[in-house]
Parts: sequence; C-alpha cells; structure tokens
Amino acid sequence: MERRTSSSKSPPKRQKKRQNARPKKTNIATTALGEEPEKRSRKKGAPQKGEAGNRELNVHVKTAKRREYGSTLWLKRQLNDPYVRKAKAEGYRSRAAYKLIELDEKFSVLRAGARIVDLGCAPGGWCQVAAKKVGGKGKVVGIDYLSMPEVMGADVLEMDFLDEAAPDKLKDMLGGEADVVLSDMAAPTTGHKSTDHLRIIALAEAALDFAEDVLAPGGAFVCKVFAGGAEGELLTRLKQNFETVKHAKPKASRSDSAEKYVVATGFRGRG
Repeated sequence: MERRTSSSKSPPKRQKKRQNARPKKTNIATTALGEEPEKRSRKKGAPQKGEAGNRELNVHVKTAKRREYGSTLWLKRQLNDPYVRKAKAEGYRSRAAYKLIELDEKFSVLRAGARIVDLGCAPGGWCQVAAKKVGGKGKVVGIDYLSMPEVMGADVLEMDFLDEAAPDKLKDMLGGEADVVLSDMAAPTTGHKSTDHLRIIALAEAALDFAEDVLAPGGAFVCKVFAGGAEGELLTRLKQNFETVKHAKPKASRSDSAEKYVVATGFRGRG
C-alpha cells in the first residue's frame, strides 16, 4: 500500500527556551530613577594589577658567618618593623618620628611658630617632625654628640649635652625662651636594668634642669624615661613646676621596650 503524504508542511516545532539564556539588557529609560545600573567590580581592598609585589611580606634573614646571632635578630626585627618601612616611605630618618607625632596628636605640644629645643636629636626624626610643625616662623634647635646630616628648618649643634658649655650655646642659637623642650636621650645600655634605669633618669633630670632654665611660662617638656621606680624625684619636680603631668607610651614604641614618655605642660615659670 502506498503511504499517503500530506501536501501541507507540518508546522515547525517550537524551540524550547534555554535555561541559561542571558537576560535582556536593562532599559535605562524604564528603570525607577532612569539611571544606569552600577557595574560590578572587585572587592574593595583587592590588589590591582601589578600590586601583588607590594604586599608586606615577612623578611627572613640568614645568619652570616661574621655576624652574631643577636645582630641577626636585630636586623630581622628592623626589616620587618612596619614603622621602619613607613619612615622610609615617608622620608623620616627613623621610626622614632612617629613617637613624637603620636604624642603631639594626643597632647598638642607642637604648634606653628613655636621655638623648640630637641635634646639628643640624632638621627634627626624628631627635628624633622618639629620643623614641619612649627613652619618658617618657628625655630628648631637640636643637639647631639653624634654627627648627622642637616635637617631642613632646624639648626643642629654637634656636642655632648652634658658638656658644661652646651646649655649656653643652645640658648644663643635659640635666641630667646623656648616653648617646648624635647628629650629622646638615652644612655648606652650596659645590660644591667637597674644601672640603665638610673642612667636614663640622670639624663632626664639634666634635661629638666635645662627646661626649667629656658622654658617660657606655659611651655611644655617631653622626655623619655624607663619604667623602674627611680623617677619619683623627677615626677615631684615636674608636678611642682607644671600644671599637668602625664605618662604615655606611643604605639610606635616597641611593646617589649621599657621606655615611656612623660609629658608636662603648662610651665609655671621660674620662681
């Protein structure tokens, strides 16, 4: 038997919609606000192209044949110290610059046009911060027995502060009374905690002697001390001669260090 064939073509089969078909583009004219939808982007903080090499990585230091193990540990700590890297990036000569920056942010001891003396100023980080803060109308004078390159905006005397002639030379360079006396002085350590503490307190007392002689009424005194219990007489003098006396340990100061800073403001003047 012959099969019957239909003369008319069968209607085309409907194509099923693909489940993964892309959605139609949003018509900007029909959006609620008529604005173009925000485009997706990377997560905030994700490193951009070429930035992967700038991540802060832990630096490993091998012990050299002629280098002692203690020196290797110190070098490793320096290379991995975020404040050391930050100081290098921002042009400060030492990580100690951030100690003064933090103290000033908390106590507001530095101001434009002020006259400042920096005792034990090498390598110059505190001088840099002070000179930047006081500006061209201010005056910054520093002293240290260690030689150091010049600091823009500061006059530095290469001399031991404990030399009898040093205070008068500083006064001549300053040309008048000081608004702030800074002291980040520290004696070479002996490894004996009690001895080192007494030596740093002796330097702090010498710095205070100078501050009481050169500060203008209302002036401030910032000095490094070490925790140890022998600073009682120093604190008594500070409370007698200044309106406010506070202790502070900046974040830039290493947590394993016994150093702290005393900040005295509102000098009452010489009696």
